[in-house]
Amino acid sequence: MYPSDLSEQEIGRRQSLQALREAGINPYPAEAYPTNALSTDILANFKDDEEPKRAVCVAGRIMTRRIMGKASFFELQDSDGRIQIYLTRDTICPGEDKELYNTVFKKLLDIGDFVGVKGYVFRTQMGEISIHAEELTVLAKTLRPLPVVKEKDGEVFDAFSDPELRYRQRYVDLVVNNQVKDIFRKRTLVFSAMRNFFNERGYMEVETPILQSIPGGAAARPFITHHNALDIPLYLRIADELYLKRLIVGGFEGVYEFSKNFRNEGMDRTHNPEFTAMEIYVSYKDYNWMMDFTEQMLETIALKVNGTTELTIGDRTISFKAPFRRVTMIDAIKENTGVDITGMDETQLRAVCKKLGVEEDPSMGKGKLIDEIFGATSEGNYIQPTFITDYPYEMSPLCKRHRHNPELTERFELMVNGKELANAYSELNDPIDQLERFQEQLKLAEKGDDEAMFIDMDFVRALEYGMPPTSGMGIGMDRLVMLMTGQTTIQEVLFFPQMRPEKTVRKDSEQAYTALGIPTEWVPVLQKAGYLLVEQLKDLNPAKLHQTLCGLNKKNKLNLANPTLEAVTGWVTNA
Repeated sequence: MYPSDLSEQEIGRRQSLQALREAGINPYPAEAYPTNALSTDILANFKDDEEPKRAVCVAGRIMTRRIMGKASFFELQDSDGRIQIYLTRDTICPGEDKELYNTVFKKLLDIGDFVGVKGYVFRTQMGEISIHAEELTVLAKTLRPLPVVKEKDGEVFDAFSDPELRYRQRYVDLVVNNQVKDIFRKRTLVFSAMRNFFNERGYMEVETPILQSIPGGAAARPFITHHNALDIPLYLRIADELYLKRLIVGGFEGVYEFSKNFRNEGMDRTHNPEFTAMEIYVSYKDYNWMMDFTEQMLETIALKVNGTTELTIGDRTISFKAPFRRVTMIDAIKENTGVDITGMDETQLRAVCKKLGVEEDPSMGKGKLIDEIFGATSEGNYIQPTFITDYPYEMSPLCKRHRHNPELTERFELMVNGKELANAYSELNDPIDQLERFQEQLKLAEKGDDEAMFIDMDFVRALEYGMPPTSGMGIGMDRLVMLMTGQTTIQEVLFFPQMRPEKTVRKDSEQAYTALGIPTEWVPVLQKAGYLLVEQLKDLNPAKLHQTLCGLNKKNKLNLANPTLEAVTGWVTNA
């Protein structure tokens, strides 16, 4: 008996699976299948006059089928693309036994099944480059049907486009939506281009702890876990900054890391609680050097990934051609609001928030208030890459004071398409100043700011051993990939974005049915008929229920002994 929640197609595929086994064919063979070509390679390198014809061995999913008596065509999809396969009965079954074609291929294989094909490449009379199959091997039977996405004259029909389903079942999305694979191929190119850019300049890739006793390097709320062996709480890292700067103390000239970071915050089109960042720290540099470095890096990546610095996101064209515009934060606020906040204290800033309709609360200090004003009034207006520089001192606990104005810091954020992409400092290397900054953060935490930084005394100790002048930069890799692939939501560039748990349909246990006198074998049939709870059997028409169950037994070839009408009447009465 098959599970009650299976569709007619799913039952049919399980029956085909059993038939394959009965025919002596292992639907999930253990042996390696020695492929020697991909569809794209075959299509790109085909020559009509090539003799002998190129022999190939390919493998992939059956995506379409056209069966025409003794000959058939099907489309095979491998990791790179699709190619047509031409199959004839007498070629793959040269002897008397024609079952491989007549039964296995025509009746027991379905769309989505994995097969291996050995044969030679040729061009059909219709002009399509194809493979003439000489051998066909079953490699894996699929038990669920794929969504059938059809395309004609550039128009897509029955698209698998529901975001909820696509993100939850990314494995299906990748199979049926070819463009999705391209996004993730570009994602890999972005990472490799950035890594090469750093390596060519002699900087070293490193790894630092994900589980940290003190989360530091950013203002964010962490996820908390517990280490049983040490019996201590640990935090998933919110950034890797403090560990990387410890390595600069240790004597490395430049270090970088691609890190998985975790922040227990909201989720939206540009935020995921688990995200990938890259942070780099280079000694004897400042934030002016880092601005030049960052714009060169992004220009290089855009050219490597897309062959151009002009990228289209929605209806906007964004240019990554260096140099980028540079605007101080105070000038940016003035530019977008007409309000000059230079020299304002906390009370005055709260008045500005009220005037501009910016939300604030008592836990916010001066820095947080300025950040809120900028975020609400200005950030979204910077579409082309723009360095917002010289942040207020209170906003940047790990950053050096500005060389010309101690109220400010030597910091920049790179804004692209209205969102922050990168954040960078002339790093604070004065241990006394750093400790004072941490202590100020502690006061903010006491006021109720759950994103205030922890005090990391070991990091202060590291600075006391001496850290050279250093500039550091962090960049959100997921947002960068969004830009480089023209996507407007972060979920499109994550293989498996965080989702709410799937809703499950409530149904009673088998024991709840058997308590009514219902035989075990009929429980899945009742649930298949839609009676997931025994209370649903109350007041049913026994004759109608009897007819439904007998019909399902026959239709699905369950081979059960039909219950009597009297028995079904008893089930309904007992419910």
